[in-house]
Amino acid sequence: MRTALPDGIRAVLFDVDGTLYAQTPLRVAMAVEMAVAAASPARARRQAVSRVLAFRRLRERLRSEAGSSEPLATRQYRVVSEHLGCSEAEVVSAVDEWIYRRPTKWLRYCRRPGIAELLDYLRGRRIACGVFSDYPAEDKLAALGIRDRFELVLSAVDPDIGAFKPDPRGFVEAARKWNMPASDVLYVGDRADVDAAGALAAGMPCAVLTAGQPGAGQEFIAVRDFKELQRVLSRSH
Repeated sequence: MRTALPDGIRAVLFDVDGTLYAQTPLRVAMAVEMAVAAASPARARRQAVSRVLAFRRLRERLRSEAGSSEPLATRQYRVVSEHLGCSEAEVVSAVDEWIYRRPTKWLRYCRRPGIAELLDYLRGRRIACGVFSDYPAEDKLAALGIRDRFELVLSAVDPDIGAFKPDPRGFVEAARKWNMPASDVLYVGDRADVDAAGALAAGMPCAVLTAGQPGAGQEFIAVRDFKELQRVLSRSH
């Protein structure tokens, strides 16, 4: 079990969902909105909710599927449209409303404590900061009020990545854009099976925000919050 970071961390790459903000309160808020929409007499609203739920479920399955020549940005919608027997445009519209637009109004209430202070700390030490998420992150970062803190914002559906975590391509691409070895970049996420697995496959150290502790043999740093992560980082510089 890793208990310290390697010396010489030159950049920190963050996950977004569940890492920069707490997902539980957001999920509660969106569950209420979805329940209201699902109970609506308007058939179109009920259908939109069912498309979003299918999108989430089927998109998660794509993590473990073999690569495809089809761009991931379009494949994620096609598999849902084929599964439900609706058009890709209908899936895109539902996802845009329920995953990309509606949740943003809640994000500022869900931002994890200590992230602004951690980003200030990193900036003061000239440590580069970036984001790599499975979802496009620009609007979320703006809603969280921290978009200007990140010089690099990458998504799994970007054309030069095209793979969901734990595939290492996004981690490798971040290090390439920074022109530094992956071992000099710390990835910060909230899922050991996705975030830590992908980072470690790319040769990148990882910290995982968790209320518990990692089991024996796991190679990531477990931290409770951003304040603890800042203390860990301060020991490696």
